[in-house]
Parts: sequence; C-alpha cells; structure tokens
Amino acid sequence: MAQPLAGLVVADFTHVMAGPYATHLLRLLGAEVIKIESPGRGDVMRYYGTDRRYDGMAPAFIAVNAGKQSIALDLKSAADLETAQRIVARADVLVENFRPGVMQRLGLGPESVLALNPRLVYCSVSGYGQSGPLRDWPAIDNIVQATSGMMSLGGGPDDPPSRVGFPVVDTLTGHTAAFAILAALLRRHATGKGEYIDVAMLDASIAFMASAVVPYTVTGKALARTGNTGYSGQPTSALFRAGDGRQISLGVVQQHQFETLAQVLGQAQWLTDARYTSPDTRRVHTVEIQAELSAALSTRTAAEWESVMSAAGIPCGMVREVGEAVDMPHLADRGLRLPLQIPGLSAEHATVSVLNAGFCMGSDGPGVDVPPPRLDEHGAAVRAWLNRN
Repeated sequence: MAQPLAGLVVADFTHVMAGPYATHLLRLLGAEVIKIESPGRGDVMRYYGTDRRYDGMAPAFIAVNAGKQSIALDLKSAADLETAQRIVARADVLVENFRPGVMQRLGLGPESVLALNPRLVYCSVSGYGQSGPLRDWPAIDNIVQATSGMMSLGGGPDDPPSRVGFPVVDTLTGHTAAFAILAALLRRHATGKGEYIDVAMLDASIAFMASAVVPYTVTGKALARTGNTGYSGQPTSALFRAGDGRQISLGVVQQHQFETLAQVLGQAQWLTDARYTSPDTRRVHTVEIQAELSAALSTRTAAEWESVMSAAGIPCGMVREVGEAVDMPHLADRGLRLPLQIPGLSAEHATVSVLNAGFCMGSDGPGVDVPPPRLDEHGAAVRAWLNRN
C-alpha cells in the first residue's frame, strides 16, 4: 500500500521554519514536494547557526526538508517565473510563506493561480494573516510568542515573561497548515474544486492556547501563572527533587491517583489527614503536602521513582535533557527517529536522524529515507518532468 499522499505534488514556495514544517509533514506522508528556492543561497535556513561546517545543510534545514526536491528559480525573471507557473499548473498543493502581497506582485497570487489550476489547494502562511489591521506587520516565532500572550503564561507569578525554548509557534503553525491542507484535499475529492487557505501564526497560536484562552473568554479572568504546577493547580501535580538531585514531574490530579501515591510512598496516614482528604483541601495546604512529598521522594532516585510510579498508574516523568529524551529506546521502538545518509557532510555526521511525524499508522505510514536537497539539485529533473506529457 502506498503512503497516504503518494502521487500528490506540492509546489513549495516556503522558507525558514513554519512553511517548510508544513510541507515536511506532507512529505512524510508521501507527497512529492518541489522546493522552489532563490538562486545563490536558497532558503536562509541552509545557513542557520554558528557552525560554518554545515553551511548549505544546517541542522535546522535538515530537520524540515528531508526528501524534498530543490529547483532554484529567480521569480523576477520572466523565464523562471514561467517555469514556476508550469510547476504550479501541475501541482495539487501550493504552500507559500512570503509577506502578504508578495506572491500577488510576482504574478503567483491565489486568484491568478487558481484560475490556472482550479483543483489546486493554495495555502498562505504569514504572521498575522492576509487581512486585518496587523496584516503587514513582520513576525517571527518569538515575536508571536509575545503578541499571542504565550510568553505571559509560563513561570511563577513574579517571574518575567519567558519564551518557550524552541520555535513552538513555527511548528504549531506548520501543523495547522498541514491539517488545513488535508481538509481541503478531502473536500476536493468530493467537489473537484481547489481551495485558498489563509493560515496566520497568531491565529494558530491562540487556537492552540485554547485551554488558557477560553477560561478568560468565559470568566473574564486570566489564568494564574503557576510555574511548574500543572494545569489542574493541584500541589501534587508539580516538580519535585528526588534523592539523586534530579527532578521529577508528578501529575497526580485525581483522587484515586492521590490514594495510590500515598500507598506507594508509604504515607497511608495522608488518607485520613483532614488537610489532604480532597483536592480542595490539598490546595489549601499546598505548602504542607509538598513538604511531605519532597521528604518522601528524597529516598530514591528520579529514575527509580519514574519506573515505580508509572507501573503503579501514577503519572510521573523524570526531567530529561533533550539528548536524553531522543536517545530513549522507547522512541526507537516507536520509529520516531529516521536515519538519513547525507552526502557531503563530514564523515562524523554523514549519518544523521530526523524526526517522523509523531504518529504511527497500521500500514505505510509517515516516514522518509531521502536526504534534504542541495540547492537546485533537482532543477534539471524538474524541468524534464515539466516537458513530459
């Protein structure tokens, strides 16, 4: 059985992260992605970072471009623009993340392109969308983390705003775009007609923050900042230090979980202590229960508690560095890391891995085993494809 999107062609006019992540997800599902890059240096992410050994194939570029084809086109050149239009005419999907208005000025706006190819699903990704008073404002990940309110949610009540430690807005926006594209393709299957999709980083971010935003829209009050305490606000859903000095995160939010926790920790007296008999009384006595929890957890290592509690049905996770997390054998079993051979990288790093889509399928699910393209690596092949009937 072929991958779900096998046979679909994506004209990829994206760069940096949000747009390329969307087309990366489509490629993992089997679509053929033709990446249109500017001549010379191409996607600026090819040079992202400070280690010049990776120029042209920077790790951040590798992360979201595996298996794509690259053709270098100067869209201000009449001949190259015609080549781009021919690609679009044969494509099923177009994705772009230029500033609003740029594609129209190039002659590749949705009106003209959909007239050329009425079955096309055309997706624009931008900071604030194609309409509204903020339409022309520039935006990158950390800016939208600020404007969306995301930065205000982390940390404790007296902490300064803090960005999430990776470009979460870019990736969640890419997810939103890929989801919208799949929905449009499904409707095209029924109607035979294409679609225009307008994805904004700000819209996508606030939509992903529903669990924080809707309590405000319902009550008029913003959620309190609770640091490392979970969404429930329970003092037993927080960060604690184990006996080896490493930290563990507990997620004990339901009464039966608290009762199991007390038994596992040998603290059966908590179950008859009036201060701890219900979630509400435990909130009132946060300082006391957390002090007792910390003392009990100091008797074993973080890894031991993670194993013991998880086996008992208590949500518990040891705080890991990124390297520790991605090296977990569990992820190898899940097929999350995809090995790639990348010619031209140093011998030390010629074999790398990228990440799969984050889900498994029963047959021919997501995955890729082809390296990211060098700039214009497939220019001749794409032109030959255009010249075939």
